[in-house]
Amino acid sequence: MPRHGGNDPGAVNNNVYEKDFALAVSNYIYNRLKELGLPVAITRTTDETLDRDERVNRILSAFGNSQDVIVLSNHINAGGGEGAEVVYALRNSDELAKRILDSIGQEGQKQRKYYQRRLPSDPSKDYYFIQRLTGNTQPVLIEYGFIDNANDLKKLQNNLIKYGEAVVRAVASYTNTPYKTPASVESNVYVVQRGDTLYSIANKFNTTVSELKTANSLTSNLLNLGQQLIIPKEPEMPKPNEYLTYTVKKGDNLYSIANEYNTTVNDLINYNQLSSSSLSVGQTLLIPLSTEKNTQDSSDNYIVQKGDSLYSIAKKFNTNVDEIIKSNNLTSTLLQEGQQLIIPNYSKPSNNVEDMIGDTNNMTTYIVQSGDSLYSIAKKYNVTVSEIKELNGITSNLLSIGQKLLLPVESNNKTYYVQAGDSLYSIARKYGTTANEIKNLNNLSTDFLSIGQVLLIP
Repeated sequence: MPRHGGNDPGAVNNNVYEKDFALAVSNYIYNRLKELGLPVAITRTTDETLDRDERVNRILSAFGNSQDVIVLSNHINAGGGEGAEVVYALRNSDELAKRILDSIGQEGQKQRKYYQRRLPSDPSKDYYFIQRLTGNTQPVLIEYGFIDNANDLKKLQNNLIKYGEAVVRAVASYTNTPYKTPASVESNVYVVQRGDTLYSIANKFNTTVSELKTANSLTSNLLNLGQQLIIPKEPEMPKPNEYLTYTVKKGDNLYSIANEYNTTVNDLINYNQLSSSSLSVGQTLLIPLSTEKNTQDSSDNYIVQKGDSLYSIAKKFNTNVDEIIKSNNLTSTLLQEGQQLIIPNYSKPSNNVEDMIGDTNNMTTYIVQSGDSLYSIAKKYNVTVSEIKELNGITSNLLSIGQKLLLPVESNNKTYYVQAGDSLYSIARKYGTTANEIKNLNNLSTDFLSIGQVLLIP
């Protein structure tokens, strides 16, 4: 039973909500007990507000009022302590509570106590209504840790599945049910928390969005609270004779250091177990010795700088916006300073105009006609005015008849920049396709569009 929910958040600290944890661990325990073949029910599967009577009614209506019915009420504690506690009802023995607490303790959590708590106004009754009002059932109230204790908070965020599985083991043992360890416990699994994104999770575990999506067979960037993600195994750290040390200097960033030592930003992040791309002067970094210093830039990653756009980055690395979007599974053209991007078909940045244009076989030449403007030409060729100006080195909007302009050749998939008032339906109708085809091609999880967003049109 996940405690709290909806308008009742329970205990809250550092963007961790008791109601979220309770729901996530309850969903996990529910699914695992079903796998083991035990009859099981859950009082809520969403962030739902339940009053006391409704909660009790759902418990008693699931399997009846019997001493064979186990009720698991999941909580996070508060009040400055540390460790797990289990409270059992006055009518029951301590056997199940003891097994649960011991099992959680096997996962590294401190064991405080298992005990009974009496109602001060009537010591013959249980303190908690979930035990007082649930007839002959066997309810245990599980406090997995203290939300206001730094050590416990970290454990609660990182060990939800281990603690949930500990309860499953204890129940299986208590009910003499054959137990089998699930693959998720043997793997490195993370449970999605409030505010998580694929990018923030990838950063936290030194992996990439692409690797997370591949490992979990995800087709979109949408995550659900309590969702379980398999985290790809981290690469082994290099041995001492396989790297040198580098002291960060003023002006350094991960990209410039990777470029200087012919390595990649990903390697620097993984070897140094960095949680962000920020560096501080005097910081020591490990540099892999697999290649020699600065022969040719082979990095395939780029750290977004202030003022960057997808177009400016694509031009800098002789690729195009569409390829960057596909390689990074981006659903928006908005970038964040410090964001890491995979650069497809990487080639060394160049200041040579021909190099910056790229292969002219992918361009067409347009002769300016009477009445033409940069806007009308951009609209006709489905590009932007800025792209035409940058591609041709134009600094003003003035054109002359007969002037030659280089324009991108259309590929099988057209590129469209979302305008004010656009919708997936209106864009699909304009190009003779369907909204679903556009969503599938662009890995969109919603119909929401933002002005300036880049779409591939089939």
